[in-house]
Amino acid sequence: MALLVIYTAAKALYSPWLVDDFPEELAIKAELMPAIFPLHMVSGALALILVPVALLLRRRPRWHRPAGRIAASIVALAGLTAFPVALIEPVTLGSALGFATQGAVWLVLLGLGLWNIRRGRVAAHRTCMLLMAATTSGAVFFRVFLALFAMRGSYRHYELFYACDAWFAWGLPLIATALWLKGTGATTRDPR
Repeated sequence: MALLVIYTAAKALYSPWLVDDFPEELAIKAELMPAIFPLHMVSGALALILVPVALLLRRRPRWHRPAGRIAASIVALAGLTAFPVALIEPVTLGSALGFATQGAVWLVLLGLGLWNIRRGRVAAHRTCMLLMAATTSGAVFFRVFLALFAMRGSYRHYELFYACDAWFAWGLPLIATALWLKGTGATTRDPR
């Protein structure tokens, strides 16, 4: 999974400047938003790397705090730029709403995580950050599902699949993580 995350992040870091290789739907977005689109791609790629790093450093406060602050700033930037990227010239209305909702959930979880840690609620902070990480993983799962569709799907169902993928790619990991957290009781006990 780590290799897939690193590959997806690396591709997103350099791809905003290789728009000739983009599918038409993304090339249009890159053309209409020459600053916002690359900013979203790069900040989203950095979030894919920095969020897990901050989580891995959670038992080392000296490193976790600065890593968390940097990751939070990057997530905020990626989340805010997600809205225009999702809503301008979308593939479908369903996909636009899926990506915009992902950005909103991302920002809400970030805000709740920061609010909780400021009040000393470590378990609630951890829960929010794990749920945010699950939402972040949607960037990876979106591409995995899209690749599987390209291998087995029919082009006449592409728009429907794309709209569903825009919701399932982040929604399924979010639900799975929430269920796991509830099952382990990790949402209520202090992880230290």
